[in-house]
Amino acid sequence: MNNIYFYGDNHGGWKHIAESVLRDKPDAIVLLGDLGATQPLEAHLSPILDETQVWFIPGNHDSDSEIEYNSVFRSALADRNLHGRVVDIGGVRVAGLGGVFRGKIWYPEQGDPVFENYADYCRHLKSTRPFRLRHVLPHNNQLAVQLGKERVHTTSIFPDVYYQLAAQEADVLVVHEAPSCHPNGFAAIDELARAMGVKTVFHGHHHVSYDYQSEAELGFETYGVGLCGVTDLQGKIVRAGDLDETRQRKVLAHKREKPGSR
Repeated sequence: MNNIYFYGDNHGGWKHIAESVLRDKPDAIVLLGDLGATQPLEAHLSPILDETQVWFIPGNHDSDSEIEYNSVFRSALADRNLHGRVVDIGGVRVAGLGGVFRGKIWYPEQGDPVFENYADYCRHLKSTRPFRLRHVLPHNNQLAVQLGKERVHTTSIFPDVYYQLAAQEADVLVVHEAPSCHPNGFAAIDELARAMGVKTVFHGHHHVSYDYQSEAELGFETYGVGLCGVTDLQGKIVRAGDLDETRQRKVLAHKREKPGSR
């Protein structure tokens, strides 16, 4: 198998996923986060579940609300979450790092992490609750706010997951955040990809389909996949992203501004 399609943030758009799968019959698909699910993921993807393997990583918006969180993380497809894992998909080792860097947890370019793992964060959050709220039901407003914070940070990148991945090997890395070749990307993603020895990185989040092949110094190929865009394993755009024209100009402008760029 080498026919894998990668889908950029769809934010509640599902029609193009079914259309491309039913038309092209890819062996597997990987959704790159910010799904915008309003019902269980298997319901949104029911037209294609018998046609292809479905895999995904979460994006930052997949924990925005209880509905979105439950529709993804508690769906029948929850075990297809690639976050923090390396999975052999038809002979291609695909690693996943979902979510985003957040300053309250870990923002690599700003120094050391605040919390090493999600469990530490939840323990801290619980310790900050007023004692009278520690054993009451979640419908209490103050407690609901704290439980909302617990949910939100299920889509934050924690150091323990990052370093567990870095100790493994893969052919492809799928991430929601972008490597440093994007204007808002992170060198930490570059370092992870190199540590794992991956050949190719696919990212979502920034709503742009872009081939960064001139960034040879990274040591791996990188492809951004746009809003409702589709890109195959070789980096060919199957469906352009809805915002590609404007977002591609932004990336090009950034590249021209870089020292030493042509």
